[in-house]
Amino acid sequence: MPVPSLPEVRRLTEKQRDAWWTVLLVDPVATPLVRWTAMWTRVTPNQITWAALVLGIGAAACFAQGDWQWLVAGAVVYHVSFILDCMDGKLARLTGKGSAFGAWLDYIFDRVRVLICAIALMGGQYQRTDDVTYIWLALAVVFLDMLRYMDALEIWKVRLNMRRAQRERAEELGLVDTSAAAGTSDDDSEADDTPVKSAARVPAQPTASDASAAESSTPAAPAVVPQSTFITRLPGYVRLRDFLVSHRIRIHLFSGIEFQMTIFIVAPLLGSVFWPTVVAGALLLAFEVLVVYRLLLATRSFQRTMARYDRLEAERKSAQAGLAEQANSPERATFV
Repeated sequence: MPVPSLPEVRRLTEKQRDAWWTVLLVDPVATPLVRWTAMWTRVTPNQITWAALVLGIGAAACFAQGDWQWLVAGAVVYHVSFILDCMDGKLARLTGKGSAFGAWLDYIFDRVRVLICAIALMGGQYQRTDDVTYIWLALAVVFLDMLRYMDALEIWKVRLNMRRAQRERAEELGLVDTSAAAGTSDDDSEADDTPVKSAARVPAQPTASDASAAESSTPAAPAVVPQSTFITRLPGYVRLRDFLVSHRIRIHLFSGIEFQMTIFIVAPLLGSVFWPTVVAGALLLAFEVLVVYRLLLATRSFQRTMARYDRLEAERKSAQAGLAEQANSPERATFV
């Protein structure tokens, strides 16, 4: 199968919205490499996943040395490992060689890489300084990474189920064109670190106007995200959101990806591991609280929408019962 042009490869493989680190520092390198790989090699997505893990182990070996020169080397190797980690999903989408096992392998290897790099980085600093605080930092990094991705998986599943339930209910009531709804995506464009990395991207990149239109759309594309909250009323929020969306950057600016990159790339390059790790952990927790709050608002919006559907169904049944009673009334029979 001929490999498409680079713009078409970008359209087919890059996520509709992604972390700013990935959009700005990874995709410009990873996407052309994916096209070259598809054109000139027989490398499979799973092989790239394994290569990313091997490089992650190499980064951990560098981190374990503790000295600044080795930290810099580890940061560079870790970034290359992350580029490969982004390439496997892109190659799967481009070539159609993705699999459920490959998605699982990629997800597990990501967690393994963070685990070994956190232990190696903090262990190296402990050996260098004999400060037990780094041992606690290693535990904190592993815990926060596990919490983040467990939370992301569960939030994704909850949103997916709400969207499906709401769409099915709307179809039952005839509020949605079934043929149009069948083509809609269940992907939560606001979700962070969506676990289904092999999912196909929508045909075209969204623009700011597209995002605004989606937020005020009719039931043809049911949404469960609240339309108006204190967040959307913050000065400049909507303008910032539309700017980020137009550049494929999600509003969740500090996710698990930025957490990893701060600890395993920024901190080693700065030669200071402690404070960047503390700041990264605090920011991740703050944004996680925001994500959970937005999920709470989404579930409340979902419940209100489903309650409106129930009322509408009850009104329709009442109206139908009234019409049936009128049709069977003696006055109606005499008139006939």
